[in-house]
Amino acid sequence: MDTVAEQRSALQRMSQFFVTIIQRYLPDPFIFAAILTLVVFILVMPSTGQGPMQVVNAWAGGFWSLLTFSMQMAMVVVTGHAMASAPVFKSKLSMLAGVAKTPGQAILLVTAISAIACWINWGFGLVIGAIFARELAAKVRGVDYRLLIAAAYSGFLFWHAGLSGSIPLAIASGTNIETVTNGTVTAAIPTSETLFSTMNLAILAAMFVAIPLLNRLMHPAPQDTITIDPSLLQEQNQEAPKKEHMTPAERLENSRLLSLLLGILGYAYIIYYFVENGFALNLNIVNFTFLFTAILLHGTPKSLLNSVSEGARNCAGILLQFPFYAGIMGMMTATGDSGISLAGAISEMFVSISNETTFPLFTFLSAGIVNFFVPSGGGQWAVQAPVMMPAGEALGVDAAKTAMAIAWGDAWTNMIQPFWALPALAIAGLGAKDVMGYCVMALIGSGVIISIGLLVF
Repeated sequence: MDTVAEQRSALQRMSQFFVTIIQRYLPDPFIFAAILTLVVFILVMPSTGQGPMQVVNAWAGGFWSLLTFSMQMAMVVVTGHAMASAPVFKSKLSMLAGVAKTPGQAILLVTAISAIACWINWGFGLVIGAIFARELAAKVRGVDYRLLIAAAYSGFLFWHAGLSGSIPLAIASGTNIETVTNGTVTAAIPTSETLFSTMNLAILAAMFVAIPLLNRLMHPAPQDTITIDPSLLQEQNQEAPKKEHMTPAERLENSRLLSLLLGILGYAYIIYYFVENGFALNLNIVNFTFLFTAILLHGTPKSLLNSVSEGARNCAGILLQFPFYAGIMGMMTATGDSGISLAGAISEMFVSISNETTFPLFTFLSAGIVNFFVPSGGGQWAVQAPVMMPAGEALGVDAAKTAMAIAWGDAWTNMIQPFWALPALAIAGLGAKDVMGYCVMALIGSGVIISIGLLVF
């Protein structure tokens, strides 16, 4: 008779190994950020020739540089939660979740939905993926909740090769491109050569097939599955007082007319924005749309306020940790008398061992490493483009391919960098250690696919 261990597939055993290791050794994301801060502080000094106080000043100088972005990300969580908790929206998500009848189908569906949403817009995808995963957990019996959330987050692999990819969009605009690339690129590079190139579309197609299947095959055996009680995912709705007992203030708080007028005002701008700009999503318009959709769907200001209060509880990690990552970015990009930063030194190390064939692969790997310390697509482009773009030109590598190698590297190691997982984890009510073991497998699988794509095309 087979033993329990033998009944697990090789992939299940491998994923469970990583889950066990991560559960045991990965600290809270804040501790991770704190340790990363100290590691970078130590590495910067010998790499750039800066003294301790120079590095401290670089750290403090960058500490508050992400305040606007931090607020945007907090609003992603709050407005996304508010929209998703509206009864009408929940019923539509519930209908879609009803398509999945088994745990395997739930994993496939949430990965596909999240991947498509992140390809359209990364902020939209992060929220929708996590919200949809919660709905599937409430509908599908026997599905592992940790893997469900990890599968939703794995869709984030697709963002930098999609419509909101900051690097391909930056070079398509041509803004400041000559300065950023040290004079290597002097004209805009259209998205037909980056996002819609044969290489990028081939990698996307392979990933869209492989990542959902990989997540599906990782689903734990029944004895290892951790489910969640659907009742824990339900919102506690507060009943409005009866009209005859309402004070004037309570009538305003429960006024459907007030919400309707605000919603009309908001949607007037939303329609105007898309008419004028096309389907050009950014965090501000995503949050704006989420908020005013929530206002309309909740029906009354009181219902909205209750939902926002609940969602705001999930923002602690973002508010505490994002300034520390901003400080890390400040240290990573600071230059000493040598004129080179730690991020630049990492990039130059990979350049030194590259040739025309391997350069895109090593660019991808270097971008993956830099992403640990500079978890921002725009920030990563600013520190790597001045090194990698001239090196690529010297080796005869197409500029568009070099740029996309950086973009893919930036997206790749997000699977094991808690920074971007925080909004999804906040919505799910989980910690990083609950999902990162499965994300390691997504990192390995996607790394193989992207590497082959960069070498073959």
